[in-house]
Amino acid sequence: MLGNNLPSTPEVSRTLIFKASQNPSNAQSWVQRNVLSYWPSVRFRYIAVGNEVSPVNPGTASIAQYVLPALVNVFNAIRSAGLQDQIRVSTAIDMTFIGNSYPPSAGAFRGDVRKYIDPIIGHLTQAKTPLFANIYTYFSYVGNPRDISLPYALFTSPSPVIWDGSRGYQNLFDAMLDALYSALEGAGQYSLDVVVSESGWPSDGAFAATFDNARTYYSNLINHVKGGTPKRPGRAIETYLFAMFDENQKQPELEKHFGVFFPDKQAKYPLNFGTKMISDISAENNTTAFLKSDI
Repeated sequence: MLGNNLPSTPEVSRTLIFKASQNPSNAQSWVQRNVLSYWPSVRFRYIAVGNEVSPVNPGTASIAQYVLPALVNVFNAIRSAGLQDQIRVSTAIDMTFIGNSYPPSAGAFRGDVRKYIDPIIGHLTQAKTPLFANIYTYFSYVGNPRDISLPYALFTSPSPVIWDGSRGYQNLFDAMLDALYSALEGAGQYSLDVVVSESGWPSDGAFAATFDNARTYYSNLINHVKGGTPKRPGRAIETYLFAMFDENQKQPELEKHFGVFFPDKQAKYPLNFGTKMISDISAENNTTAFLKSDI
């Protein structure tokens, strides 16, 4: 990932994005050093240029202007290597970009992010590359537990909780993703796909962050992504679990407890990916765990 998660320090990440945005040769050098040097022994699927960079977040606003040119330059470097159909170059947003999410069919981007996001999604559509979105029902639930029920956030509601015309929503994850699809359509991008680049639930450290809730969320998420959403049914949702390991140096406290593995590499939950239990999966680096119904 080329962004504010790799390398781990924000200062280095800002430098990477800035350098890649300023000169195509910087992006080419980065791709050569970090991708082509390992290809095809290491099979890269995506490169994320920026993770949750927002023009209205004080922590990332200073680098927002550089994301699109860096994205384009890294994409062109991958294309010049003839790998644009094998390695997709995108960026990840969080759900604070959505100004209206209810009902999902009325989903729309916030007005103050449109100048930033519209050119990015326009490029992604032309490049035939999905937008990455980090979707956490946990944060939506704890931010409004009066109106959002825990079963709705954990995929355990026995029946639809809300109706949007003829579409019934039995879980918050689908509603959030479909609100994003509606926002993309409202911005004129009807064909742009979304990859859920992060989704998870903490097992400790805050309200509703329990071992049982986290196990329930991850297990149900794995089973759920096979079937699509009410707005786009019958299409598997490419989704990545966050995170591989618990991280004891993160703050606040709940951020330490998103791992599906303990630091000693023992599985925290008996998650079943269909062909393998998660305890069978080798995990050497903390990252997101990939899941999709066709693997």
